[in-house]
Amino acid sequence: MAPPIHFITGNANKLREVKAILEPKIEIQSQSLDLEEVQGTIEEIANWKCRRAADLVNGPVLVEDTALCFNALGGLPGPYIKWFLDKTGHQGLNNLLAAYEDKSAEAVCTFAYSPGPGHDPIIFQGRTPGRIVPARGPSNFERWPGWDPVFEYEGKTYAEMESSEKNQISHRARALKKLQTWFESQQGTSA
Repeated sequence: MAPPIHFITGNANKLREVKAILEPKIEIQSQSLDLEEVQGTIEEIANWKCRRAADLVNGPVLVEDTALCFNALGGLPGPYIKWFLDKTGHQGLNNLLAAYEDKSAEAVCTFAYSPGPGHDPIIFQGRTPGRIVPARGPSNFERWPGWDPVFEYEGKTYAEMESSEKNQISHRARALKKLQTWFESQQGTSA
């Protein structure tokens, strides 16, 4: 059996969501690392985080980066949503789009996997289209990503969904399904 993969997160709720989707086929262990935040595209950020984590852990790692892209703003705040939300709150995210008719957005989750130091990360990305709405429902996460109440998919915000429902359609679930398919294709080969 393959060694467990170190999922680099300090967020217990995010860990629970990843484990619910990947286990028991892929064993996940949580490891919290304080990785420097870098600027770049969604893919560049995930790639850098994965390389750095693989060096620090000296083994297989999985990192995740989440973005919320507003179409009216050319994809911003994108991977910087954490800081936008921290500074503006839910109402501030809505205010960013106040001057625009287009409230559409895309939730993007990028996972990067590396079997260890010196290996190029493999990127798995999931995208869920939606729109930005005034906050509804409780926050599913005690901290990041706290934008669940303002991201609506087919009439419900992520915060209004049960975990099992969200795990079927979320950007994270879509990325994890790609990762799971890739791991299944690697069984019997040297991944």
